[in-house]
Amino acid sequence: MNIVLLEPEIPFNTGNVGRTCVAANASLHLIKPLGFTLDEKHIKRAGLDYWKDLDLHVYDSYRDFLEKNSFPRVIMATTKALKKYSDVAYTGGDFILFGKESAGIPESILKDNKDYCVRIPMFQDTRSLNLSNAVAIVLYEALRQQDFAGLEAKGALHHLSWG
Repeated sequence: MNIVLLEPEIPFNTGNVGRTCVAANASLHLIKPLGFTLDEKHIKRAGLDYWKDLDLHVYDSYRDFLEKNSFPRVIMATTKALKKYSDVAYTGGDFILFGKESAGIPESILKDNKDYCVRIPMFQDTRSLNLSNAVAIVLYEALRQQDFAGLEAKGALHHLSWG
């Protein structure tokens, strides 16, 4: 799976998303401009010691991202979508796009991709969820649909045993 952050602004969120991507064996794609530098201590602190294991790709623009990935299927997570994130059949090669924290994905991009826009249902007037939480929700639904292929289920206690 591939997670794409379009112009992320908050290093802690991107660090958390990076950590989730490592745990889920997903690649992280960042589209500039970024609201921080990739060597900031905040991004690495949120990503803990997992950041070094992250499959990270950085692009100069949305167009650059599309071209370098041969115009892939992009599922767009937005509060403006008509479909729920669980209404889509995900594949291992999908790219799931999330917009910047302050504004989301531009409507000019959404309008041309209506069938690939999904939302996380929320109560009444809630505007949005935290970016890293939204990524985790959608990514793990995509992985669940693939029976968590390639992910190891450990299920072991650290100091005691289940038996």
